[in-house]
Amino acid sequence: MGQARLPARRGLGCCALLLLLLLGGSGSPGTAPPARGPWAQPQGAAPEPAPWDTGRYEAVKKHLGAVGALSKQYWQYLACRVWQEGCEEEEERQEEGEASPSPGWGFPLVGQDYLEILSAWYCSFGKCCETGDCRIINNITGLEADLSGQLHGQHLAKEVVVRAVQGFLQSPGPQKALVLSFHGWSGTGKNFVARMVASHLYRDGLKSDCVRVFVSLLHFPHHNYVDSYKAQLQRQISETLQRCRQALLIFDEAEKLHSSLLDAIKPFMAQQDSRGQADQQRSIFLFLSNLGGNTINEVALDFWRAGRAREEISLELLEQRLRLELQEAAENSYAHSHLLRENLIDFVVPFLPLEYHHVKLCARDAFLARGLPYTEATLDQVAQMMVFVPKEEKLFSAQGCKSVPQRINYFLP
Repeated sequence: MGQARLPARRGLGCCALLLLLLLGGSGSPGTAPPARGPWAQPQGAAPEPAPWDTGRYEAVKKHLGAVGALSKQYWQYLACRVWQEGCEEEEERQEEGEASPSPGWGFPLVGQDYLEILSAWYCSFGKCCETGDCRIINNITGLEADLSGQLHGQHLAKEVVVRAVQGFLQSPGPQKALVLSFHGWSGTGKNFVARMVASHLYRDGLKSDCVRVFVSLLHFPHHNYVDSYKAQLQRQISETLQRCRQALLIFDEAEKLHSSLLDAIKPFMAQQDSRGQADQQRSIFLFLSNLGGNTINEVALDFWRAGRAREEISLELLEQRLRLELQEAAENSYAHSHLLRENLIDFVVPFLPLEYHHVKLCARDAFLARGLPYTEATLDQVAQMMVFVPKEEKLFSAQGCKSVPQRINYFLP
């Protein structure tokens, strides 16, 4: 902690020097600078600076002493408020009748607003609280901008995700967790959007203590141990919710979740009793699934064959057909689909199949991310390496953009 204070001490020293410059080396704090400065000197040879007399030296010495005492007093106050250190000295000084730093001070940068700004600045470099809530940023504007610029061919996903997350976070008292279910072929952007949501809601992104990611086949591979997985999953979710007022839970390959594991998750998504709670618990659940991808692709293909733009596909049309397929899948032991029957999923988010020009945009982003030059011919070569379906039209990339970053390695010198 001592090392963390050094930049702040240097910053206070810089403030003191700046104050001296503003004071112009004479007068008292708060007096206006002389009307005439170095830039007002007449042209020609600059006059020799006059040596400091005793009076001017004593005045500057007095200013330095006042600024030093003020800086020390403010530092003690700040250390007590932010790091809870040195509070004993602060209390003793108050008992002796000395005034504490407050918005009424004459020093321009000492007030509650500036204290909060400095506290937030300190928190941006490291953990400043045990709960992790100070690392929450909820940058919806940045999320919307990055989805518009980096998520290609997914006009429905962009709109639904931004509106759902923004509305949930702005709600004064949500009655239940926000549950979004992403559906579509592999490589269409489901994991990409989940990572982007995490990076714009939390300063540490997926590494945040408030974010947990579960991959079905990785974390719960053996059905023989499902009871152990269930207890472990409940404990991990409970710990995350206790640690953070706002938590993000991501379940990849959700269609492969065992029904017992789903039973462990349901209580955390159900309605909450928020009576009289001033600090409402908020949690967001993202389920990522390949289920329903064929239905989504059929709708997109029908629009293309009819000569209609994919941007004309409405959420109402696609969500209705998608929900029907998911409810039928529930009969085939797809546990994730039972969430629809119990009205726990708030939004079914469809991810459309990607076309040739979308793959080119993904290739461009991959080159830019690695700082590599590219040409239109190179982007075409990358796209042509992908497999496109159906066999007749060859319209949609069978892998989406999933392997594009690896494909550009073939074009490196």
